[in-house]
Amino acid sequence: MKFSDRVLRVKPSQTLVITAKAAEMRKKGIDIIGFGAGEPDFDTPDFVKEAAIKALKEGKTKYTPSAGIPELREGIAKRLKEKNGIDYKPSEVIVTPGAKMGLYEIFAVILNPGDEVIVPAPYWVSYTEQIKLCDGKPVIVETTEENGFILTADIVKSGITEKTKAIVINTPSNPTGAVIPRSELEKIAEICLKNDILIISDECYEEFCYEEEHVSIASLGKEVRDITFTVNAFSKAYSMTGWRLGWVAAPEDHIKKLSIIQSQTISNPTSFAQYGGLAALEDKGKFPAMMKEEFKKRRDYVVNEFLSIEGITCPIPKGAFYVFPNISAYIKGDIKNDIDLTAYLLEEAKVAVVPGSAFGKEGYIRLSYATSMDNIKEGMRRIKEALKKLS
Repeated sequence: MKFSDRVLRVKPSQTLVITAKAAEMRKKGIDIIGFGAGEPDFDTPDFVKEAAIKALKEGKTKYTPSAGIPELREGIAKRLKEKNGIDYKPSEVIVTPGAKMGLYEIFAVILNPGDEVIVPAPYWVSYTEQIKLCDGKPVIVETTEENGFILTADIVKSGITEKTKAIVINTPSNPTGAVIPRSELEKIAEICLKNDILIISDECYEEFCYEEEHVSIASLGKEVRDITFTVNAFSKAYSMTGWRLGWVAAPEDHIKKLSIIQSQTISNPTSFAQYGGLAALEDKGKFPAMMKEEFKKRRDYVVNEFLSIEGITCPIPKGAFYVFPNISAYIKGDIKNDIDLTAYLLEEAKVAVVPGSAFGKEGYIRLSYATSMDNIKEGMRRIKEALKKLS
């Protein structure tokens, strides 16, 4: 069979590949500590589960409007006003099966063949592949470890061409945990307005900012709001990764186009999951605040452990729940790249991490500290022993 050029352009997700391999080893009875998957180890809160169960029992199991049930769109619009300081009407919100689907729908709506999208590296693995799926061209611009991997206006300028259609902004960042400060967002917004560039703002980790405040770029004024797609989800904040429930907020004509894509692909987000989302909104952020407190303790431990290893540097992530240490000092001999080092750690230390090259940054690894402190302590002990053998 001859496959489409579109699908042949796309690489599988390295994070899912690593997670699957670790699961396969566990099935064989091997004790694997997983730092690969980007999901909280906390269970979905009971009040969210109970709301979904109630919806099921009440027969809310049929099709819903393609863009989501009205009360959830209203609730998200209200939350965006109260928490992020952005005025959106409910008709300017679409509920999606996870933020990932929302992002794909955005690229499908805005891109024509050859259109360019600026993607700062390190980047979440799916941005570039979704852009390619939609016949666009990802233009990678590099952030630096020395600057904490923060995207700056000057870096944005370096990627602009006459074909630039949009830029992806991810703050806090997966995989680095970098949080873009307000002053830099203001400069980036000004550049985008001047050059007629759309902004796709992925804010899925906004609840997990430790030292820095989270700023939604669309809150910087109506002109900026009108060129921005604000993307978020219940997945990380309410440990609802398997529920597949997210949203996009944007001007109404943009949302109408996303709704057309959604109606012709998945019809609508899962009916009873949406009622779980409603319950999560009523929590007003108390549950993610509890997780954040625990994540910060874990972050501090992991960073200190990496900094105690000779040859490794590790910027302190200001948000999300990942660390992104520089392990290039251990790429030597039989270890030719970060993929080899990842394979070595899996085989030798029985620890699953993701290579930095999957995120567009060779010489690094990503670890998720969204796992128990016991796992973190044992995992870091194993990593240190394995690296000692290499040195």
